[in-house]
Amino acid sequence: MNTGDTAFVLISSALVMLMTPGLALFYGGMARNKNVLSTLMQSFIILGIITVEWVLWGYSMAFGPDHAGIIGGLDWFGLKGVGMEPSADYGSTIPHMAFMVFQCMFAIITPALITGAFAERMKFSAFMLFTILWATLVYNPLAHWVWGVGGWIGKMGALDFAGGTVVHISSGISALAAALIIGRRRGYGTTAFIPHNLPMTVTGAGLLWFGWFGFNAGSALACNGLAANAFVVTHIASATAALSWIIIEWLHRGKPTTLGAASGAVAGLVAITPASGFVGPLAALIIGALVSVICYGGILLKSRLGYDDSLDVVGIHGLGGTWGALATGLFASTLINPHGANGLFFGNPGLLWTQFRAVAVTWIFAFIMTLIILKVVDMIVGLRVTDEDEERGLDISQHNETGYSF
Repeated sequence: MNTGDTAFVLISSALVMLMTPGLALFYGGMARNKNVLSTLMQSFIILGIITVEWVLWGYSMAFGPDHAGIIGGLDWFGLKGVGMEPSADYGSTIPHMAFMVFQCMFAIITPALITGAFAERMKFSAFMLFTILWATLVYNPLAHWVWGVGGWIGKMGALDFAGGTVVHISSGISALAAALIIGRRRGYGTTAFIPHNLPMTVTGAGLLWFGWFGFNAGSALACNGLAANAFVVTHIASATAALSWIIIEWLHRGKPTTLGAASGAVAGLVAITPASGFVGPLAALIIGALVSVICYGGILLKSRLGYDDSLDVVGIHGLGGTWGALATGLFASTLINPHGANGLFFGNPGLLWTQFRAVAVTWIFAFIMTLIILKVVDMIVGLRVTDEDEERGLDISQHNETGYSF
């Protein structure tokens, strides 16, 4: 066991934990003031919901002993056998428990990302039930398929260093299903839904950017050169995407905005996530520059298609994660990571096809399973608040609180 690697992974775990409160601020600032607490609450309470789920059965399902490449068993239920000694399969120089808690933080933020799609209109009881079912039936299997020992997508040769498919595509496509099933907010298309506190959103974006270094660099599971590369390309992609987003916005709308800069930074972080352990700095710059074009276009398309993805989860995470996974198939190089593979631009077009298949499977699985889960939740507790409660705001109707007193 290496104490330096252990310290690095534990610090990275803390950084990833901070991302979820950062996401709460990012989303909360974009909501209307009558829904700010409910939006914050959805991200914050997921820290509790998923931690308990992860300890009891989530970690065992995602990373436990393999069953036919589909799911881990319940051998590690309640973290039985997950102790202070290293695991040969999951970070041989760090305690097994360190790897477990690092992955716990990933499991926490993924369903939190989805909440931006149904902000301002979902019952809190429905949200809690949905979160537990989604983590169990969507996140845990996907994590096993891609990262678990014996998982079939990993064995297929698909590369996902820190969660392009498992975290971002799964949450983005599930967000699309949620927006379609739950329906539009009252007044959508006729009322302007203006973010109530953009300083809060920019602060949240900054915390996400900061925490993302743990997300990507920590996925090396060691304090080494690969972690340094992941750290550097993460920053390059985010910085480039923030800049390219405001340039696009400037050309299209006539003025650059702080919301655009924050959105671009997050889009860049999303896109580089699967590639961060496989690509170099120049590739990161290209990935960051192009993701803004893709995500900005996706957000514009939302209004034409007519679905109400409140805080643009589909456009940023769904499309950004898809681009990042495919870009890995273009720019991956064994010079960066000899345990990876070369992409199209390094003589191996087969990797791009493998990445495409992994993306397609994630899209289909996450979308269909989320539709089923939402239908079940609707039958049990109902998905939406009443029109009256939506008009009053979810802070009062769901939590009997207000974010601000004037």
